[in-house]
Amino acid sequence: MKGLFCQAAKSDAEHTFVIQETTLPDVLGKHQVRVQVKACGLSPLDFKLIQEVGIQKDFLPVGREVAGVVLEVGPKVTSFQPEDEVVGVLPLDSLCSGLCEVIDVDEYYLVQKPEKLSSVCVAGALRDGVCAYTALHTHARMAAGHTLLVMDGASPFGLMCIQLACYHGVKVLTTSPSPQKQTFLEQLRPSIGIQDPLVARVIPVHNGSPDLLSAVLEETGGLGVDIVVDSEVCLHGEEDEEEKLLPHKHDIISVLGVGGHWVTSHKNLQLDPPDCRLLYLKSASVSFLNPEVWTASSAQQGRYLHILKDIVEKMAAGVLR
Repeated sequence: MKGLFCQAAKSDAEHTFVIQETTLPDVLGKHQVRVQVKACGLSPLDFKLIQEVGIQKDFLPVGREVAGVVLEVGPKVTSFQPEDEVVGVLPLDSLCSGLCEVIDVDEYYLVQKPEKLSSVCVAGALRDGVCAYTALHTHARMAAGHTLLVMDGASPFGLMCIQLACYHGVKVLTTSPSPQKQTFLEQLRPSIGIQDPLVARVIPVHNGSPDLLSAVLEETGGLGVDIVVDSEVCLHGEEDEEEKLLPHKHDIISVLGVGGHWVTSHKNLQLDPPDCRLLYLKSASVSFLNPEVWTASSAQQGRYLHILKDIVEKMAAGVLR
């Protein structure tokens, strides 16, 4: 059986992807499930994170978001039976590539897949759904009546945040780096329920666009937003071409209201004393979004499985697309 693996480059050279033969053991572990993979999502490998958590491998398996059918279960598995349709995210130290035809995985990383939800759809959206739940529920403690600013709402992660927030009665503002994405965001409508726009205001951030701070304060009556979620930020004033469309860290802190919460995906965020002072004056806070924390630690495995289950149920109901 063949699977796709990646060998990390030792210098600035590109990483090498290879197809390798893999063999599954004859006997399953006590809590393991053997799954025939129907679809697999491809997400980037974070080589630095994998190294930092102590995983030392020459070849790392590629493809971790999987959906498939249970073929066989271990002697102590209680959650699944053969022929059950399941979906989940393989752990960082998984021996199997999600692109193998058949894989072995612990039952604690899987949940039941609703029958009417396609395997391709759920495998492609699961990671962004987990990120959105982690950002809005776990970190920001989102509640009805809050105001949320999503940076680059047209990205897959941004779209999940927008839909999840609107479902819970949150007013959503978002930014757009291009006129095409702005039109797309302004035309977003829920697939069920009242067909009001999902986004209260789309703030363009491309050339010649209005200032982000003034637009947010205008929309919130000068109070600022309760939650800001970004995918990346610009740390310095002299940015390169790729960073010109990214929000500056000071702008994000400025648009926060009193008691606001900033959830960032920037791994190496550095806050200067003036930034910290502004956060202190607003009694605001910052959280770091690491989507791997759920599978890297078993401390909150029950909550993680609840999140996975809720994501697939909302996808099956049409709340998340």
